[in-house]
Amino acid sequence: MTDYLSGLNPQQREAVQHAEGPLLILAGAGSGKTRVITHRISHLIHAHGVYGPSILAVTFTNKAAGEMRERVFRLLQRAPSGGGPSVSTFHSFCVRLLRRDGAPLAQVRPGFTTGFNIYDDDDQVALIKQIYKRLGLDEKFMQHRAALSRISHAKNQKQGPADLAKQAADPKMTRLAVVFEQYQQALEAANALDFDDLLLEAVRLLRIDAPTRELWSRRIEHLMIDEYQDTNRSQYELMRLLTGPHRNVAVVGDEDQSIYGWRGADIRNILDFEHDFPGAKVVRLEINYRSTRTIVAAAAAVVERNKARKEKLLRSAGEEGLPVTYFEAADGEQEAMMIAETIQKLLRNDPDLKIAVLYRTNFQSRLIEEALRRYGRKYVVVGGLSFYQRAEIKDAMAYLRLLLDPRDNIGLLRILNVPARGIGQTTAAQLEKIAAERKLTMLEAICAACDEHLLGARAEASLAAFRGLIDELRAGAAAAPPDQTLRAVLEKTGYRQMLANDATLDSESRLANLDELISAAADAAERGEGLREFLDYAALVSDADQVDEKAQISLLTMHNAKGLEFPVVFIAGMEEGIFPHSRSRETVEQLEEERRLCYVAMTRAMKRLYVSCARFRRKYGGAPPEPCTPSRFLSEIPRHYLEDLTEDRRTPGAVDLYGERAMVREAVRRNTYTGKTYNSLDHISQFFAERGIQTPQAAARPASAPEPSPPPAQKPAAAAKPPRKPGGIRPGASIIHPKYGRGTVMRKEGEGDEAKLTISFQRHGLKKLVAKFAGLSTEE
Repeated sequence: MTDYLSGLNPQQREAVQHAEGPLLILAGAGSGKTRVITHRISHLIHAHGVYGPSILAVTFTNKAAGEMRERVFRLLQRAPSGGGPSVSTFHSFCVRLLRRDGAPLAQVRPGFTTGFNIYDDDDQVALIKQIYKRLGLDEKFMQHRAALSRISHAKNQKQGPADLAKQAADPKMTRLAVVFEQYQQALEAANALDFDDLLLEAVRLLRIDAPTRELWSRRIEHLMIDEYQDTNRSQYELMRLLTGPHRNVAVVGDEDQSIYGWRGADIRNILDFEHDFPGAKVVRLEINYRSTRTIVAAAAAVVERNKARKEKLLRSAGEEGLPVTYFEAADGEQEAMMIAETIQKLLRNDPDLKIAVLYRTNFQSRLIEEALRRYGRKYVVVGGLSFYQRAEIKDAMAYLRLLLDPRDNIGLLRILNVPARGIGQTTAAQLEKIAAERKLTMLEAICAACDEHLLGARAEASLAAFRGLIDELRAGAAAAPPDQTLRAVLEKTGYRQMLANDATLDSESRLANLDELISAAADAAERGEGLREFLDYAALVSDADQVDEKAQISLLTMHNAKGLEFPVVFIAGMEEGIFPHSRSRETVEQLEEERRLCYVAMTRAMKRLYVSCARFRRKYGGAPPEPCTPSRFLSEIPRHYLEDLTEDRRTPGAVDLYGERAMVREAVRRNTYTGKTYNSLDHISQFFAERGIQTPQAAARPASAPEPSPPPAQKPAAAAKPPRKPGGIRPGASIIHPKYGRGTVMRKEGEGDEAKLTISFQRHGLKKLVAKFAGLSTEE
């Protein structure tokens, strides 16, 4: 018989052997919680004779449930069909409960039967669209998914349409309450439940029907809940109702990893477990088997500043490891290039290495993606689309394409009614018919419909307005800088205003993505590129750079990194206002959740951890870069765990985040902050050179060499050397720019005067310039 206790440390063994009564397992990051859950299930069955089907283990994702189920049955040496324990998600369990015993709900939910339908996300959006149409609303009122998000939040707070109407502070929320009411009525009429209803109706069933409640509390002798810190109010109530007189409930979680408060998770569930279940046994899993001792200690030092937590001392079973590497870049672009440069060197030494780049919000990925593409490195954007594949980006690019090419029917159809302008699917279908019959483009079909009055007056008026808008935007678009044209499109079409009117987390993220797109267009303008070149670049990114699912480099938000691990992790954008997020600094609770998110991000790293920030960053598309303050979380990492690669510190090698932040904030307030002078790419090159790692662009002079002196005055008798042509400048050359001063050429793309140079300036960071326009002179 398998020994289910072998290979466990004393704390894990203690948790596995606890058989009766409530149990709280506080599982620190990387402490082997899944191993404990699966071994405990197996131990209950074999050592205590517990009937397998009377054990229910619940987690949050189908993937986690599947992996846990597989490990349990491997331990039991029994196939899943052999009557073993039940391992499922919360929603899967609720479906089973309602299908089997949900008939009593018909008394309180009109039209309910156990043959109910489940509406997924797309079904819910389609239903909201129908309700909008019925009420005469469009997305200027509120985006469909934003309305669904607010309805979901209300449901999780046990609020109905009437409650929402009472709390409404403005006409918009009053109308949303009407949408909510009709949405719920439509669900009931269709005998359908959305995901929130699955939980809510399961809880209601157990509350109103004592026989069903008693049946299930007897049926489930042992209840285990994974990731308990992520449970919401409905899931908590479900757990309490399923826990019978035996009180055999075991929850596993880590309050230091509670990062989903914004979507309803309640950290109080895990903090108050001992109050809810007096006499509960508490076991702390405090040995991390994932990360080095340095990474664990650095992460623990950050999260220990939180007040809403339980005491535990997480320590690593691994080696000491290397220090956490910190570098501060001149701007966001240079930060991305530093990350890409370092990744290039790491993969050159270890081609099989797995690397993750983490960031707080999706818009940050754009610069990192572009930097990696310059090195020809494939990557995967986890949990989201690549930057140029996001809906708002594709919408904006469709407008730009149409301005340059009126034959672009696909682009026109995409944005014909975005933002909503009263051109429905019927009108679009009629236009397509006209275009097909007359062999016209869609834009020509619009002109024909307006000029010949082929459609109704209302459709004709909307199409005429759209036609006039496109004509206005097309004037001069080809010659104007791409960022200027893009700003005009977003403003004159009302696209930006559509998102601004929404005022949700989703719309704020989409606006940030559009600002990042304007920054990309401004970068193109600085390189001397026009709208066509900018569109070509984006098209090649979307079509030609298909990411490899087996790529070694993963780009993902910190939230999406939860539960994952990587040998090497980069955390980018550690600046106040980005991380912690500007919206998360209003209350202690919000700030503590951001700090927990930092802890989660840091503990994804197994061997190497890099953290970085920028002194300046473009936060509002195309606007001048704004000075940034390093994140407070950086200063919460003890100095002795950090290695600073940033040059020009007042104390060499020390991370001067502690006293510097106050100085920076005061300078920002006075609008006098100008940053510090350094060349971070040169310094990183020096750092790796000292460790015997060759850099892709060896500088013409050692990074530690003093700055060259100005060339001496030319002697009359000496023959003047012919000036070097800009196109002849090679990587490693020291140059002087009339505006940016001295710098080093880091890379060169193309040849001749059309060559594009990436230059690291000593006082202005990284810049990309077209050789013939740059006005460069070389230093011999």
